Amino acid sequence: MTQEKKSNNLVIFGIILVVLFAVGVFMTKNDKAKVVTPAEAKAKTEKFIKDNLLTEGTKFTLSDAKEYNKGLYEFEITIADSKEPFKSYLTKDGKMFVPSAMDIDKITQEKEGAATTTDSGAKAEAPVVEAPKSDKPKVEVFVMSYCPYGTQIEKGIIPVAQALGNKIDFKIKFVSYAMHGEKELKENMVQYCIDKEQSGKMLAYVDCFVKSNNGESDKCLTAAKVDKKKVEACVAATDKQFKVMETFKKGEEAWGNQFPPFAIHKADNEKYGVQGSPTLIINGKEISAGRDAASLAKAICGAFNKKPAECDKKFDSASPSAGFGSGTEKAASGTDAAGCGQ
Repeated sequence: MTQEKKSNNLVIFGIILVVLFAVGVFMTKNDKAKVVTPAEAKAKTEKFIKDNLLTEGTKFTLSDAKEYNKGLYEFEITIADSKEPFKSYLTKDGKMFVPSAMDIDKITQEKEGAATTTDSGAKAEAPVVEAPKSDKPKVEVFVMSYCPYGTQIEKGIIPVAQALGNKIDFKIKFVSYAMHGEKELKENMVQYCIDKEQSGKMLAYVDCFVKSNNGESDKCLTAAKVDKKKVEACVAATDKQFKVMETFKKGEEAWGNQFPPFAIHKADNEKYGVQGSPTLIINGKEISAGRDAASLAKAICGAFNKKPAECDKKFDSASPSAGFGSGTEKAASGTDAAGCGQ
């Protein structure tokens, strides 16, 4: 995992859809297919992006359609406050949308330039940035409860936190704004309250929540044996203290941002410069690592002055799937570099 700050277009679109083959088929075999006008192409693309690719309320601008070649229209799309637009394409029959093109030569050159080789000619791993060492590492992971990449790192780190137990000071905290609407604000408060008042049940609850079909909170409260009445009372008090829902209902003009604030861990967000989900902090330093349990265990265990025996456990090296559910990602899926953030 790398904790680089990601532009919104990468966050929202995630892995680029590879459809150039299909575009080629259209260009060569469908000369007589109905061609939509540039105005129709823009309207159709705008509606498709709004309805299918963006979280509700996310602003974007779409340029007029331009002739790209025989089979494609080209657009420039700017997401939210991003200053850099990116180019997307629509086949002229209006049936296939290409979020972005991949520059093969550029990507290949960057990959070759980043790789180092050993004397034997084998590629060496990139250097790992290690956390400062301590007797009891402090491990904080900042997420948004409905961010697919936040749930991904939680699936990887929870088995490590469970194995290390009180050998580490582990906390799940929240980014100071929410990109996934009212449901995320409410779930953040639920998890905050479980950790605050029933901390021994926090990991079991979150583990259930991120592996459920779509964040089944009530089911997981029962499974983790959480006292629901205590959570409800705590959420009400927390909401009143931080004015979470009151601020949300006032709308964007009151937020000072395009996304509603979630200020419970605001001080820690500012302290570490947290900008998105997930962000991993070990002993006060932002750390990059894979989102699989083995990589996260390596990063955390490297922060001990003296590693405990639990660090010798063999952790799963398969990268958890982004989003909800208990699957895994293919090795080259690319989601270990993605996040939710501005």
